[in-house]
Amino acid sequence: MTATKGPQTLYDKIFDDHVVDRQDDGTCLLYIDRHLVHEVTSPQAFEGLRMTGRKVRAPEKTLAVVDHNIQTTDRSKGIQEEESRIQVEALAKNAKDFGVEYFNELDKRQGIVHIVGPEQGFTLPGT
Repeated sequence: MTATKGPQTLYDKIFDDHVVDRQDDGTCLLYIDRHLVHEVTSPQAFEGLRMTGRKVRAPEKTLAVVDHNIQTTDRSKGIQEEESRIQVEALAKNAKDFGVEYFNELDKRQGIVHIVGPEQGFTLPGT
């Protein structure tokens, strides 16, 4: 943690507490406590891990939530739109392959990824 002069905001305190490395130009490397992923942007990240033979570093700190490509009402008929279905299927496979907890479209805990974290106690104060 870097000493800061004067009072700090809550943001500043949390940020400073998570700095792993701070460069002279102000660029910082931060420790990330929790990682939330969803079906739209995570396929590229999981593919990158596969291509380099890597694992998810801390799967217990990662939560996958299907969010953007599912119905907001009756989900019993599945996902009709092909691209959306493929993205959701890819998330399910990636979560299984990499040992990441997954809230699928039928899970009662599923919802908007940015809400699910704090709602389910995954994202905690100060993280």
